[in-house]
Amino acid sequence: MSAQEVVDLLRQVFWTTFWLSLPLLALGFLAGVAISLVQIVTSIQDSSFGAVPRLAAFLGGLLLFLPWMLSRILSYTANLLGDFGRYAR
Repeated sequence: MSAQEVVDLLRQVFWTTFWLSLPLLALGFLAGVAISLVQIVTSIQDSSFGAVPRLAAFLGGLLLFLPWMLSRILSYTANLLGDFGRYAR
């Protein structure tokens, strides 16, 4: 396996990881901004007020995006193991 093949394989791993984590990270960011705005408007400074809705948003996003994430990671794994002979050299 040449150095270029290793770099391409790692690039593919990092891009797949990026695309898998992007929906949950974006959802967490948007939930955090919305909760912060509500805290600013209502002058509530309780830490649990921000943590519980953000965790609920992550759980909802995970349940929503899990089928897509599983299909994406299964497709990646099938492609990787299907072309295993190329990497075993």
